[in-house]
Amino acid sequence: MDTRFTGVIPPVITPFTAEGGLDLDSLEAVVDRLITAGVHALFALGSSGEVAYLTDAQRDAVIERTVAAAAGRVPVLAGAIDTTSQRVIEQARRAVGLGAEAVVATCPFYAKNDAQEIAEHFRAIAAAVEAPLFAYDVPVRLGGVKLECDMLVELGRQGVLAGVKDSSGDDVGFRRLVAANEAAGHPLALLTGHECVVDGMLLLGADGVVPGYGNVDPHRYALLWQASREGDWARARQIQDEICAGFEIVFVPRGRSADATGIGAFKTVMEAQGTIASNRMAFPVRALDGRVKDGILAIATAQGLI
Repeated sequence: MDTRFTGVIPPVITPFTAEGGLDLDSLEAVVDRLITAGVHALFALGSSGEVAYLTDAQRDAVIERTVAAAAGRVPVLAGAIDTTSQRVIEQARRAVGLGAEAVVATCPFYAKNDAQEIAEHFRAIAAAVEAPLFAYDVPVRLGGVKLECDMLVELGRQGVLAGVKDSSGDDVGFRRLVAANEAAGHPLALLTGHECVVDGMLLLGADGVVPGYGNVDPHRYALLWQASREGDWARARQIQDEICAGFEIVFVPRGRSADATGIGAFKTVMEAQGTIASNRMAFPVRALDGRVKDGILAIATAQGLI
């Protein structure tokens, strides 16, 4: 297992200006704040980075500025999220060329591939790119496709995959993956994206966490990780409870799109924290405002986040 890609690895949000363009100065501020808070790596162009909404040129600009802002202090992983293998390979090669130290890719989507074809998809990416490859398991964005445990571990054993970013929300499935990975000699770094049960996931054997909410409260995730390394599970539970109290912000914008409720809530607090200049979302997602924004900021204020 490559230990460079363990610990707290926030999926960095992509800030936009009030006019809708990339706000790379705010992005640099986000990166610096996360690193100062004690995170161990950064994941650019994930779901929290609104990768699906960005043009190729915008994706390149985000990676380039993230790598420059990190300045070697922590590794940068980059999402190469696209519909089919050749398109992913093209994205991945550009990301590595811009300084990303690892690539994160989903299975194909829109295209309807079976398990064997998905395995060949990951093999093709790994063969084409000279960087560690992580499989991104996120069924909610992939038409319900869940990456198979045995396939992932076998690809890890073969050296195709360096790890898995699990955002399936399937805790039983993740536990099975941890057990199978251990039985195979732990070839994969297993990262949970289940940000409200990180204490439990670390206790059962996760190698790290990729929390979207870590953009808002990175310091507590760093403290949670440290408590887990020290085996202080009571302290880890306490910190996790504090995190969950703040995470209530995502339940305020009921009835809005999934991106607006999660990423939109994160950006709204980050704007109030002064980290980003605007809570603008990628078009056509509408930024949160009015009573919803007030409700989010009330929770954030009560939890000491602003």
